[in-house]
Amino acid sequence: MAVLRPLAVGFLASAFLAACGTNGSPEASPPPADQSEAVGVADTAASGVVRPGAPGEPSRAWTEADRGGPLPHTEADVAFMQGMILHHAQALEMSALAPTRSQHPRILTLARRIEVSQDDEIALMVRWLEARGEEVPEVHVHDWDAEPEGPGHGDHGDHAEHAHHDHAGHGMEHDHGEMHGMLTPEQMAELAGASGTEFDRLFLEYMIMHHDGAITMVYELARSPGAAQDSEIYGFASHVESDQAAEIRRMEDLLASLR
Repeated sequence: MAVLRPLAVGFLASAFLAACGTNGSPEASPPPADQSEAVGVADTAASGVVRPGAPGEPSRAWTEADRGGPLPHTEADVAFMQGMILHHAQALEMSALAPTRSQHPRILTLARRIEVSQDDEIALMVRWLEARGEEVPEVHVHDWDAEPEGPGHGDHGDHAEHAHHDHAGHGMEHDHGEMHGMLTPEQMAELAGASGTEFDRLFLEYMIMHHDGAITMVYELARSPGAAQDSEIYGFASHVESDQAAEIRRMEDLLASLR
């Protein structure tokens, strides 16, 4: 069973400290006039960088329009987005196996949900990187059901590009072994070779591991000095943590029902 960390709290705390300054103590300010104002300040703080309002006016999230372009980003931000593209791509590769190997309706629904949501998120990450002039990793998803085309077919380097991922790919190389939760080629082959209840069990075990790895990547981003100050990456990373933690809980319940 995956061990979940209290990442959302740590992530929000790191952004709060960044907004307050190096000593971690916000400047004294009068209490809000009413509860609605307090909620508004909390909402803007949750978006990342906070811009103090004029006297008598609420604070608000700092936007790209405030500085004429994207907020500053760090190497950790770029590495997170690049790595998460490849991390998501493997989740799509795993999910693509389900329709021909599982007959469990909840497994099929889960795989489809992962495919739709993570494909959209790949597009978001590609746009974020391109808008900042950063490299986009090349994404290839192996088609395990394709007929062999000759010697060497099935090697990791011979992966066929997934049609949904033609928006990603600038020739950038990346070592999957550096990312948390990624399946090895042997584990992917094991999953691809299974069917029925055995596939369902392996799919859930490996996807739980994979999701937990993504949460760990968010945790590491939150610990990187100056990272996630851009409200877009902050919101995306927070979504990854909460969404995948919720999916892990659902998968653990489903896995228990198979035993």
